[in-house]
Amino acid sequence: MTSNALKRLAAEHALDLIEPGMRLGLGTGSTARHLVDLLGARVKAGLDVLCVPTSEATRIQARELGIPLTTLDDTPMLDLTIDGADELDADLRLIKGGGGALLREKIVATASERMVVIADNSKRVDMLGAFPLPVEVVRFGFAATRNMIEMLAADAGCRGEIKLRMGQDRQPFVTDGGNYIFDCAFGRIEEPDALDEALKLIPGVVENGMFLGIADAAIIAGPDGIEVIEDQFDLEGSAL
Repeated sequence: MTSNALKRLAAEHALDLIEPGMRLGLGTGSTARHLVDLLGARVKAGLDVLCVPTSEATRIQARELGIPLTTLDDTPMLDLTIDGADELDADLRLIKGGGGALLREKIVATASERMVVIADNSKRVDMLGAFPLPVEVVRFGFAATRNMIEMLAADAGCRGEIKLRMGQDRQPFVTDGGNYIFDCAFGRIEEPDALDEALKLIPGVVENGMFLGIADAAIIAGPDGIEVIEDQFDLEGSAL
Protein backbone atom coordinates (compact mmCIF):
# COMPACT_ATOMS: atom_id res chain seq x y z
CA MET A 1 0.00 0.00 0.00
CA THR A 2 1.14 3.54 -0.67
CA SER A 3 1.75 6.02 2.12
CA ASN A 4 -1.40 7.87 1.10
CA ALA A 5 -3.46 4.67 1.26
CA LEU A 6 -2.10 3.93 4.74
CA LYS A 7 -3.02 7.41 5.92
CA ARG A 8 -6.57 6.89 4.70
CA LEU A 9 -6.73 3.49 6.40
CA ALA A 10 -5.76 5.06 9.73
CA ALA A 11 -8.38 7.77 9.24
CA GLU A 12 -11.05 5.18 8.43
CA HIS A 13 -10.25 3.31 11.62
CA ALA A 14 -10.52 6.50 13.68
CA LEU A 15 -14.06 7.07 12.44
CA ASP A 16 -15.20 4.28 14.79
CA LEU A 17 -14.41 6.59 17.72
CA ILE A 18 -16.85 9.27 16.58
CA GLU A 19 -20.31 9.08 18.10
CA PRO A 20 -23.44 11.15 17.40
CA GLY A 21 -23.51 14.43 19.30
CA MET A 22 -19.76 14.64 19.78
CA ARG A 23 -17.83 17.89 19.81
CA LEU A 24 -14.74 17.22 17.74
CA GLY A 25 -11.40 18.85 17.06
CA LEU A 26 -10.35 18.38 13.44
CA GLY A 27 -6.62 18.22 12.77
CA THR A 28 -4.48 19.62 9.99
CA GLY A 29 -2.25 17.89 7.46
CA SER A 30 -2.35 15.15 4.87
CA THR A 31 -3.65 12.40 7.17
CA ALA A 32 -6.20 14.63 8.90
CA ARG A 33 -7.42 15.69 5.47
CA HIS A 34 -8.53 12.11 4.84
CA LEU A 35 -10.42 12.08 8.13
CA VAL A 36 -12.26 15.29 7.25
CA ASP A 37 -13.23 13.86 3.85
CA LEU A 38 -14.56 10.68 5.44
CA LEU A 39 -16.35 12.61 8.18
CA GLY A 40 -18.00 14.79 5.55
CA ALA A 41 -19.54 11.69 3.99
CA ARG A 42 -20.81 10.56 7.39
CA VAL A 43 -22.31 13.99 8.08
CA LYS A 44 -24.03 13.94 4.69
CA ALA A 45 -25.52 10.58 5.67
CA GLY A 46 -26.93 12.08 8.87
CA LEU A 47 -24.20 12.01 11.56
CA ASP A 48 -24.69 14.83 14.08
CA VAL A 49 -21.39 16.36 15.20
CA LEU A 50 -20.02 19.82 15.93
CA CYS A 51 -16.39 20.51 15.02
CA VAL A 52 -13.55 22.93 15.74
CA PRO A 53 -10.93 23.07 12.95
CA THR A 54 -7.26 23.53 13.86
CA SER A 55 -6.40 25.66 10.82
CA GLU A 56 -7.93 27.82 8.15
CA ALA A 57 -7.19 25.09 5.59
CA THR A 58 -9.17 22.54 7.62
CA ARG A 59 -11.96 25.03 8.22
CA ILE A 60 -12.35 25.63 4.48
CA GLN A 61 -12.30 21.90 3.70
CA ALA A 62 -14.86 21.09 6.41
CA ARG A 63 -17.15 23.95 5.42
CA GLU A 64 -17.16 22.83 1.79
CA LEU A 65 -18.16 19.33 2.93
CA GLY A 66 -21.04 20.66 5.02
CA ILE A 67 -19.54 19.71 8.39
CA PRO A 68 -21.06 21.85 11.19
CA LEU A 69 -18.39 24.12 12.67
CA THR A 70 -17.95 26.07 15.86
CA THR A 71 -15.12 27.80 17.73
CA LEU A 72 -13.49 27.24 21.08
CA ASP A 73 -14.99 30.54 22.20
CA ASP A 74 -18.48 29.13 21.70
CA THR A 75 -17.61 25.51 22.53
CA PRO A 76 -14.59 25.59 24.87
CA MET A 77 -14.66 21.90 25.83
CA LEU A 78 -14.41 19.12 23.25
CA ASP A 79 -14.93 15.38 23.50
CA LEU A 80 -12.26 14.25 21.06
CA THR A 81 -9.57 15.62 18.75
CA ILE A 82 -8.22 13.48 15.91
CA ASP A 83 -5.04 14.75 14.29
CA GLY A 84 -1.93 13.57 12.51
CA ALA A 85 1.72 13.81 13.54
CA ASP A 86 5.08 14.32 11.89
CA GLU A 87 6.71 11.99 14.41
CA LEU A 88 5.61 9.87 17.35
CA ASP A 89 7.49 7.60 19.71
CA ALA A 90 6.43 4.62 21.81
CA ASP A 91 5.44 6.93 24.69
CA LEU A 92 3.04 8.92 22.49
CA ARG A 93 5.29 11.95 22.46
CA LEU A 94 4.82 13.82 19.19
CA ILE A 95 6.38 16.35 16.89
CA LYS A 96 3.77 18.34 14.99
CA GLY A 97 3.72 21.54 13.00
CA GLY A 98 4.98 20.53 9.58
CA GLY A 99 1.85 22.14 8.19
CA GLY A 100 2.34 25.26 10.27
CA ALA A 101 -0.71 24.81 12.54
CA LEU A 102 1.04 23.68 15.72
CA LEU A 103 -0.29 26.45 17.97
CA ARG A 104 -3.96 25.94 17.13
CA GLU A 105 -3.47 22.17 17.08
CA LYS A 106 -2.11 22.24 20.63
CA ILE A 107 -4.82 24.58 21.88
CA VAL A 108 -7.57 22.38 20.42
CA ALA A 109 -5.96 19.14 21.61
CA THR A 110 -5.61 20.36 25.19
CA ALA A 111 -9.22 21.59 25.16
CA SER A 112 -10.33 18.02 24.39
CA GLU A 113 -11.08 15.21 26.77
CA ARG A 114 -9.12 12.88 24.48
CA MET A 115 -6.66 13.24 21.63
CA VAL A 116 -6.07 10.44 19.14
CA VAL A 117 -3.26 10.52 16.59
CA ILE A 118 -3.68 8.96 13.15
CA ALA A 119 -0.59 8.18 11.09
CA ASP A 120 1.09 5.79 8.71
CA ASN A 121 3.93 3.71 10.12
CA SER A 122 6.62 5.95 8.60
CA LYS A 123 5.92 8.42 11.42
CA ARG A 124 7.04 5.98 14.13
CA VAL A 125 10.46 6.79 15.59
CA ASP A 126 12.58 5.47 18.45
CA MET A 127 13.56 9.03 19.41
CA LEU A 128 12.08 12.38 18.42
CA GLY A 129 14.09 14.81 16.35
CA ALA A 130 14.68 13.37 12.89
CA PHE A 131 11.87 15.66 11.73
CA PRO A 132 12.95 19.29 12.34
CA LEU A 133 11.16 20.67 15.37
CA PRO A 134 8.90 23.62 14.46
CA VAL A 135 9.05 26.54 16.88
CA GLU A 136 6.50 29.31 16.36
CA VAL A 137 7.76 32.80 17.23
CA VAL A 138 6.44 36.34 17.14
CA ARG A 139 7.79 38.42 14.28
CA PHE A 140 9.16 41.20 16.50
CA GLY A 141 12.80 40.51 17.26
CA PHE A 142 12.74 37.09 15.62
CA ALA A 143 16.50 37.11 14.99
CA ALA A 144 17.15 37.65 18.71
CA THR A 145 14.62 34.92 19.48
CA ARG A 146 16.47 32.56 17.15
CA ASN A 147 19.70 33.19 19.05
CA MET A 148 17.97 32.41 22.33
CA ILE A 149 16.54 29.20 20.88
CA GLU A 150 20.01 28.13 19.82
CA MET A 151 21.56 28.87 23.22
CA LEU A 152 18.88 27.33 25.42
CA ALA A 153 18.45 24.32 23.15
CA ALA A 154 22.19 23.68 23.46
CA ASP A 155 21.83 23.79 27.24
CA ALA A 156 19.18 21.07 26.85
CA GLY A 157 21.57 18.97 24.75
CA CYS A 158 20.17 19.88 21.33
CA ARG A 159 22.24 21.39 18.54
CA GLY A 160 21.60 21.75 14.85
CA GLU A 161 20.63 24.11 12.05
CA ILE A 162 17.79 26.50 12.87
CA LYS A 163 16.14 27.83 9.74
CA LEU A 164 13.36 30.35 9.25
CA ARG A 165 10.59 28.59 7.33
CA MET A 166 9.92 30.13 3.93
CA GLY A 167 6.71 30.04 1.91
CA GLN A 168 6.21 29.25 -1.74
CA ASP A 169 6.55 32.95 -2.48
CA ARG A 170 10.08 32.83 -0.98
CA GLN A 171 8.93 35.09 1.82
CA PRO A 172 8.83 33.99 5.47
CA PHE A 173 5.98 31.57 6.09
CA VAL A 174 3.27 33.17 8.23
CA THR A 175 1.03 31.03 10.45
CA ASP A 176 -2.71 31.50 10.85
CA GLY A 177 -1.84 33.40 14.02
CA GLY A 178 0.42 35.80 12.13
CA ASN A 179 3.70 34.39 13.43
CA TYR A 180 6.91 32.95 11.96
CA ILE A 181 8.26 29.42 12.35
CA PHE A 182 11.82 28.26 12.92
CA ASP A 183 12.51 24.65 11.89
CA CYS A 184 15.15 23.23 14.22
CA ALA A 185 17.10 20.25 12.84
CA PHE A 186 18.34 18.82 16.13
CA GLY A 187 18.59 15.25 14.89
CA ARG A 188 18.00 13.58 18.27
CA ILE A 189 16.05 15.02 21.17
CA GLU A 190 17.20 12.85 24.05
CA GLU A 191 15.37 14.86 26.71
CA PRO A 192 12.17 16.28 25.20
CA ASP A 193 10.88 17.59 28.54
CA ALA A 194 14.07 19.55 29.18
CA LEU A 195 13.97 21.09 25.71
CA ASP A 196 10.27 21.93 26.08
CA GLU A 197 10.90 23.71 29.37
CA ALA A 198 13.88 25.59 27.92
CA LEU A 199 11.89 26.87 24.96
CA LYS A 200 9.09 28.06 27.25
CA LEU A 201 11.58 30.43 28.93
CA ILE A 202 12.06 32.45 25.73
CA PRO A 203 9.67 35.45 25.55
CA GLY A 204 9.52 35.47 21.74
CA VAL A 205 8.54 31.80 21.49
CA VAL A 206 4.79 31.34 21.11
CA GLU A 207 4.81 27.53 21.12
CA ASN A 208 6.85 24.55 19.99
CA GLY A 209 5.83 21.45 18.08
CA MET A 210 6.51 18.89 20.81
CA PHE A 211 3.25 17.45 22.13
CA LEU A 212 4.22 15.83 25.42
CA GLY A 213 1.63 14.10 27.58
CA ILE A 214 -1.19 15.25 25.30
CA ALA A 215 -2.01 12.29 23.04
CA ASP A 216 -4.06 9.47 24.58
CA ALA A 217 -3.74 6.99 21.73
CA ALA A 218 -2.36 6.54 18.25
CA ILE A 219 -3.83 4.60 15.35
CA ILE A 220 -0.99 3.62 13.06
CA ALA A 221 -1.51 1.97 9.68
CA GLY A 222 1.20 -0.22 8.22
CA PRO A 223 1.58 -3.00 5.65
CA ASP A 224 0.42 -5.56 8.24
CA GLY A 225 -2.66 -3.60 9.28
CA ILE A 226 -3.55 -1.33 12.18
CA GLU A 227 -1.53 -0.90 15.36
CA VAL A 228 -2.96 0.97 18.34
CA ILE A 229 -0.74 2.55 20.98
CA GLU A 230 -2.58 3.54 24.14
CA ASP A 231 -1.81 5.67 27.17
CA GLN A 232 -4.48 5.46 29.84
CA PHE A 233 -7.10 5.56 27.11
CA ASP A 234 -10.24 3.42 27.20
CA LEU A 235 -10.99 2.13 23.74
CA GLU A 236 -13.49 -0.45 24.93
CA GLY A 237 -16.29 -0.90 22.44
CA SER A 238 -14.60 1.27 19.84
CA ALA A 239 -13.98 -1.59 17.40
CA LEU A 240 -10.27 -0.79 17.38
